[in-house]
Amino acid sequence: METNIFKLFFLLTYTLLCVSCFEDTDFNQANELVVRPEIELDLIYFNLEASKFYDYTNNTEILVIKDTTDLDFLGGNDITDILKGADFFFEFTNSIPRGFNVSFDFLNQADVSKYLMQTTVASGNQDAPVVSYFVQSLDEPQIKELTKAKKVLVTVTIPSSSQDLSGVLNLQSKTTYYLQIE
Repeated sequence: METNIFKLFFLLTYTLLCVSCFEDTDFNQANELVVRPEIELDLIYFNLEASKFYDYTNNTEILVIKDTTDLDFLGGNDITDILKGADFFFEFTNSIPRGFNVSFDFLNQADVSKYLMQTTVASGNQDAPVVSYFVQSLDEPQIKELTKAKKVLVTVTIPSSSQDLSGVLNLQSKTTYYLQIE
């Protein structure tokens, strides 16, 4: 009796496997697969003390401070083909009693500008630092220009300075890259 039940179970299982849903499977759909990952990376950061805006040796104001950061990961054909957009997020914390103009100029290897972003930072004070945000979203045509950049030139401009100026301008930034892999 147990042998008959075993044979019946085996026959039923075999029949179910033979008539399962392999009939309408379209394996060509694997070629239509599109993956859209999002990658979030830190971009640049700095802490500029108010003393950087004054030359104590010559008793003169320094109204513009510039710094360049390499961005080699943006170049190349691999990333250009799959990069579809980007969001740039900048957070400034200012405890200096002056406002600032800040520009982010994305340059190619020959120092030719490929994309420029500009913002202002509100005046703050040491007792109550002011936090300012700047967000810039780029679509596919803009991002194609940005991928030609090899570095970013950050320019911080202050309207006036003095030897008794105090405080700190802090920047933290990150970028979210939107990719499409087919």
